[in-house]
Amino acid sequence: MKAKFLRAGIVTLAMFAGAASAQTLQPSENDTVVRLEDVVVSSLKVERKVADAPISVAIVNSLKFEKRPSFTVADGLADEPGIFMGGDGVWSKNVNIRGLGEDRLVTMVDGNRIETATDLTASLSMIDANDIDHVEVIKGAQSVLYGSGAMGGIVNVITKDGHFADDFYVNGNVLVGLASVNTSNSEYFNVNVGDSKWYVKLNAGHGFGNDIKTPQGDIKNSGYETNNIAARAGFKPAVNHIIKLNFQRNWSTDVGIPGGAAFAPTATARYKDINRTLFNANYEIKDLSFVFTSLKFTGFVQDIIRDVEMNPNSITEKVLPNGNVQITEPTLVTPRGTHLTFGGNVQGTFEFSERNTLVAGVDVWRRNISSDRTKYITVTVQDSLGNILKTNSIERGETPLPKASFVSAGIFVQDEMRFLANRLNVTVGGRIDGIFVENEECHDVDYIITNGEMNDHPAGQRITFEKGEKQDLSWSANLGAIYKITNKFHLVMNGARSYRSPSLEERFKYIDLTSKVRLGNPDLKSEDGISGDLGVRLWGDRFTMQASGFINKINNMIIERDGVFVYQTTDGAIDTVPALILDNVGKALLYGVDFSLNYNIINGLNVFASGSYTMGIDKCDDSYLPNIPPMKGVLGVSYTYPKVGTVSVEVTGVGEKHLTADYEKPTSAYGRLDIALNSRVLKLGNVGFQFFGGIDNVTDETYTNFFSTNRSDINYEPGRNFYIKGKIIF
Repeated sequence: MKAKFLRAGIVTLAMFAGAASAQTLQPSENDTVVRLEDVVVSSLKVERKVADAPISVAIVNSLKFEKRPSFTVADGLADEPGIFMGGDGVWSKNVNIRGLGEDRLVTMVDGNRIETATDLTASLSMIDANDIDHVEVIKGAQSVLYGSGAMGGIVNVITKDGHFADDFYVNGNVLVGLASVNTSNSEYFNVNVGDSKWYVKLNAGHGFGNDIKTPQGDIKNSGYETNNIAARAGFKPAVNHIIKLNFQRNWSTDVGIPGGAAFAPTATARYKDINRTLFNANYEIKDLSFVFTSLKFTGFVQDIIRDVEMNPNSITEKVLPNGNVQITEPTLVTPRGTHLTFGGNVQGTFEFSERNTLVAGVDVWRRNISSDRTKYITVTVQDSLGNILKTNSIERGETPLPKASFVSAGIFVQDEMRFLANRLNVTVGGRIDGIFVENEECHDVDYIITNGEMNDHPAGQRITFEKGEKQDLSWSANLGAIYKITNKFHLVMNGARSYRSPSLEERFKYIDLTSKVRLGNPDLKSEDGISGDLGVRLWGDRFTMQASGFINKINNMIIERDGVFVYQTTDGAIDTVPALILDNVGKALLYGVDFSLNYNIINGLNVFASGSYTMGIDKCDDSYLPNIPPMKGVLGVSYTYPKVGTVSVEVTGVGEKHLTADYEKPTSAYGRLDIALNSRVLKLGNVGFQFFGGIDNVTDETYTNFFSTNRSDINYEPGRNFYIKGKIIF
């Protein structure tokens, strides 16, 4: 009874008060306050302070990831208003922003797109959380200058970089951590060296975790091992010329996928290997003239390889006409995909006056995909007495998606104007993109090896997708404004027209479900959306607050519907099979509110809160959209004693989710209590020491994450977690 009363009280408090937000305060290493309005956002093609950016934005800095047991980028974003976390396990996670998932978000690392399939979440997991400087999240379609996909927002992970300095320097840090909930450990090492003309930054990291513990038992197959190395360098070859190079490599092995909507509930799957390699280069020339203040050239190449190993754990029996029984047992399935993305852009910045800044450029990127899948099957024939008459070992080679490419070539421009003695800032931007898609012919099966004998042309081999080319022209636009009623009270508005060109997976996927196939559609049109955001901001000395309401209408929404797949076999025959086919038949309306606030009661003592609510309606039949988050809120208090450190207590509440799409599982409300603390930096000569620790889910609450449960078969979230970290700064 007491536990139920405590949970009810936590949820009630949080629903009224909101969710704890790192968006309000941005502490430094000693937890001194850096005012959010002074934080610079770089994801707008030009750097601007948050106070001058007409967008709904969340900024999460490195200390947030250090203070908490952040296994992935998504963990550090989970308590931001309007942002929810879900996934296929503790390592494989994603985020949902205001009701839109990662297929309608642009995810970047250091401004470079991460393009990979979204059937298994991994894009935010292939980044070392210990190497994050900060994360910029633009909520909504206010930043459409990145082209296709930015209908729901942008997640830009900025990793730590070196710096130029007047004198030669060498410094770095070591960070190690332990967590009890999965008996995990993590290690990170970083070293920086440089002077006024050059710098080099090197880092390496490692993480390992066992199966996650919940109050209802362990989540089997949820362990992982991950490794990271990275290098960054900067050079000044001439006055006002800067060259920056960036290399990153993440590779993870034996990563359990206890969920995963791509697999049957009985299956067990893991990433045998998943890795990401990035190289990008930036060259900037500053102050070319009084007006032409910056010219940037950027190029990047990023390769993502996903090697999955799945045990179906399913057996089917079929009685043959002669009375014998055929037993079919798939023993192993090994899907593999390679996602290569490369591109570049040229961008110029023009300061026509103190009140007018224009940014314009050209942006081109290309994604290539190739995939294969091998199924190992054992077929046994028995007589009515159970005697084995024959056993066939079959190896079936398939291509889930044809070799295909997606090219986006766009021109963008953004003009920022300031009026009324800088009390009114207006930003107008737009982009036009040409989309070019090519694919090779693809078959449902490439070959079959039966008891060692190869057959390159199996009977009934289907042509799933003909060789083809598609072109599309899409555009996006943005209008934003900030009106400063006073220096501390601002009104903010933004409207945008956005689009999303269908992904290669949506165009070309072919998944055989035995009774039906899940089928892509090469003729899909781009989704297009109209969105609006209206908010207020208060930047007080002791009290700060941000609140906004939003609406997002999406047309030509891509959804799955029942249909019939008409196919031609390689020998010319025509046949049909029932199918779930993607089509542009949806119209969506999403709306809601989110807010955050902070009150500095006395020096060092802060109360902070925020909350969010989102509703999503399918306008075709007035049903509820899938993947709409429940109401969320957290209330927190922190106290900083400068000579010791900071302690914070946060109470998270998530509301009941019963207004769901037909095939989704409702989830119950829950409350969660977390405690975190960190020391100040303790100096011993030229070496500093800092300690972090805390308890997540103090009451060992049993609860369900709506997004993880409805994406997969994960019914319970992690239980009580004790963690500790130590940092050495030199």
